[in-house]
Amino acid sequence: MDRTGAGDDDAGRARNTGLSPAAAAAPGPAHRSVRPTAPQVATPAPARIGARLAIPLVASATLNPINTTLISVALVPIGQSFGVGPAQTAWLVTALYVASAVGQPVMGLFVDRFGARRVLVSGAAVVIVASAIGLLPVPLGGLVAVRAMLGLGTCAGFPAAMAVLRKHAEATGQGVPSRMLSLLAICGQTVMVLGPPLGGALIALLGWPAIFAVNIPLAVISLVLALVWVPRDDRSTLTHAPVDVGGILLFSATLIVLLLFVMAPSVRTSYLLAIAAALAAALVRVELRVRKPFIDLRSLGANAPLLRTYLRQALALLIVYAIMYGYVQWLESARGLSESAAGALLLPMSAVAVLAAAVSGKPHTMRARLIANAFALLGGSALLLFVDTGTWVVALVGLGAIFGISQGLSSVTNQTALYRQTPTEMMGTASGLFRTSQYLGAMAASALIAHSFGGHATSAGLHNLGWILLVIAAVLLVVTVFDRALKRSTA
Repeated sequence: MDRTGAGDDDAGRARNTGLSPAAAAAPGPAHRSVRPTAPQVATPAPARIGARLAIPLVASATLNPINTTLISVALVPIGQSFGVGPAQTAWLVTALYVASAVGQPVMGLFVDRFGARRVLVSGAAVVIVASAIGLLPVPLGGLVAVRAMLGLGTCAGFPAAMAVLRKHAEATGQGVPSRMLSLLAICGQTVMVLGPPLGGALIALLGWPAIFAVNIPLAVISLVLALVWVPRDDRSTLTHAPVDVGGILLFSATLIVLLLFVMAPSVRTSYLLAIAAALAAALVRVELRVRKPFIDLRSLGANAPLLRTYLRQALALLIVYAIMYGYVQWLESARGLSESAAGALLLPMSAVAVLAAAVSGKPHTMRARLIANAFALLGGSALLLFVDTGTWVVALVGLGAIFGISQGLSSVTNQTALYRQTPTEMMGTASGLFRTSQYLGAMAASALIAHSFGGHATSAGLHNLGWILLVIAAVLLVVTVFDRALKRSTA
């Protein structure tokens, strides 16, 4: 007798009668006389995330990545307008990074306290105001402040989107919204790639102020879509405790001082490390005493898998950003390529990143993809050691594509891990800290590039950078392979 088929029949009778499989399988007349005690109502399938919810979340979450690359082609004309050099215009880039690194967890806290919809609308309003100020005849310092405001306004999108996705999944009985997480990452990668060509076209038509003006219609669209399609915040699910202002200020001061050192590490600036350590100690003391802290250190300390996810994201993005900026400098300075040619060589990297992000959201393959990501970074860093000015162009394109695999895998897969490892009430703050870890990696990459290249990007400097990245990739591989939480999560 085929017991498998019998088991299926028993389970089917159990579903139809409302009895357990054992009772449904009982022989004799009782089996024929069973009647359900109440009408059986079919359980509706969980509702998928539709376009009406996905579009406003994507529109808000992509404002930050497009502004990180939109400025790249405007630094030279802005410097010419104000009569300053690269050292001064670099603050236009740094201001947004620092503001975003500080602002992500702050906006995440506001999501947990006041609701995702309110934060999305408020962030878009800040972007509109900042962009309008950027069109005024302000000094360079004013433009730096505008970029900082843009960083604060645009960083509201990601933690708000993650919080909305979690609440929607819980309300509909869904698991990890892997397709939506992949969509967020793909759109973020795509707009980062489109930033420089879009900025170049706008500057050619309207001058460099156009890179600020373009944010106004984009933010208006995000604001309207959030008002129309994002569900209203359920106040009963929000935390109504007062905001920990002291914790926010201490966290911000600690991060800013640390980033200032990372941007220009030297013996002369080592005093910044002592200041950052003192501020961090004060932050820990305050957060452990506050009833509802800005950063719940006790919960974070007890959530080791989440901390390792932050570490993986920081290490992976450190390598990716080092390639995006350091490799390009070498292509232009040592290999002698033009800016457009160097950018064209990185297009395959971006294309591969988008493709990798598109297929990397499934939770059951999370650990395998993170290990593949670490191996890709390890292999790519090792290949850097063999690159010189005579390397075949096709090989240079392929090298960039290898790092593109990691660029796509890191974002989506670590986002999926974050989603699974974070309680609902902490989703906003935890998502903000996730982005902060990414920006810390970007800042560390800048320091490594400066240390490796010195005053000029050479093949020897690229090899030095490759050795450092090889060690970092090896650490990432060890952290990933021996993470038992990833094994349990995948199972």
